[in-house]
Amino acid sequence: MQNNNIVLPTQTLGIIGGGQLGRMMAIAAKYMGYHVHVLDPTPNCPTAQVADGQIIAAYDDLNAIQELSRVSDVITYEFENVDLEAASYIENLGKLPQGAYALEITQNREKEKQLMKELDLPVPDFAIVHNGKECEEVLKEVTFPVVIKTCRGGYDGKGQLKLESELDIQEAIQFVEKNKHCIIESWLTFDKEISVLFTRTQTGDIEFFPVAENEHKDHILSRTTVPARVSLEVQEKAYKAARLLADKMNIVGTFAIEMFVTGEGIYINEMAPRPHNSGHYTIEACNISQFAQHIRAICGLPLIPVELLQPAAMINILGEDVTSTLQAMKQVNKGYVHLYGKDEVKTKRKMGHITFIGENLQEQIEKFEEAKQ
Repeated sequence: MQNNNIVLPTQTLGIIGGGQLGRMMAIAAKYMGYHVHVLDPTPNCPTAQVADGQIIAAYDDLNAIQELSRVSDVITYEFENVDLEAASYIENLGKLPQGAYALEITQNREKEKQLMKELDLPVPDFAIVHNGKECEEVLKEVTFPVVIKTCRGGYDGKGQLKLESELDIQEAIQFVEKNKHCIIESWLTFDKEISVLFTRTQTGDIEFFPVAENEHKDHILSRTTVPARVSLEVQEKAYKAARLLADKMNIVGTFAIEMFVTGEGIYINEMAPRPHNSGHYTIEACNISQFAQHIRAICGLPLIPVELLQPAAMINILGEDVTSTLQAMKQVNKGYVHLYGKDEVKTKRKMGHITFIGENLQEQIEKFEEAKQ
């Protein structure tokens, strides 16, 4: 059940999850005049620092979910591993425009890939396994390398293992015996990775952001550049695939789809039913950010047609880079720094990002990298 009523400014938005995505959602909502409450188990989490109130509890605490529902006129989430029982409860109250179905699909790589196959979208060959014996049988028939992933959980390279040859089969069997429900996929050699972000309303209107090109280091997004260096044909294929998935899943809000580009073809990789790291550039480079557009969609407001004002490059700031980045920014007078307010600096943890905009992006980035050294 979806609520198509307009949630007016001065009403309250509830957010499940208190990380950086929730923080940037909350900032956008506050600019628009909404009150914000967040549910997160960590006191003074990044979102709580800019919200009006926080419920400190586990995400699957139904008493806490009921309290968040009581104080909120509409509820959203900043990550896909939301408890489905909790999501269904809020949806039945008419306060979760995004619904529980998008969560159900994106929480499970098997359901995700099966849906893509049903829509005849290009995906790598895959097989589902539940135990070591099934894993061994599948690996007898594949062409190496392949990648094995848990069907639930995992991000930034966690919960997956690349298998280079038959010598890795025993390690794969142990991986499956530990994690049970897994997917084995063909390893794709691709030219680049792109992401398509869009926002869809409760009535089906949709606005696409420019196709973004992503670079990873150690499985973590390192840089996003916009516009992506791909042909119009690839862009059209990417938008068409995204539109098919958006309509099939009845998406509401901002949604991200990661794809691989091989020549003039695409393969769909994974989806995220909320704003995405690769869309952070929209804050400075577009006439409306992925976060503000998301708030408009879930609150029943019309979307703003998206314009890319200037080319952009977004670079993640990980824990090991915080000091050198801030030192470099004393010498570089271009670039917008966003820090997320996390209380503990950890290696490989996303602590913030920096966005460069303008026509001379490569020159700006080179100066920044030199200053970091």
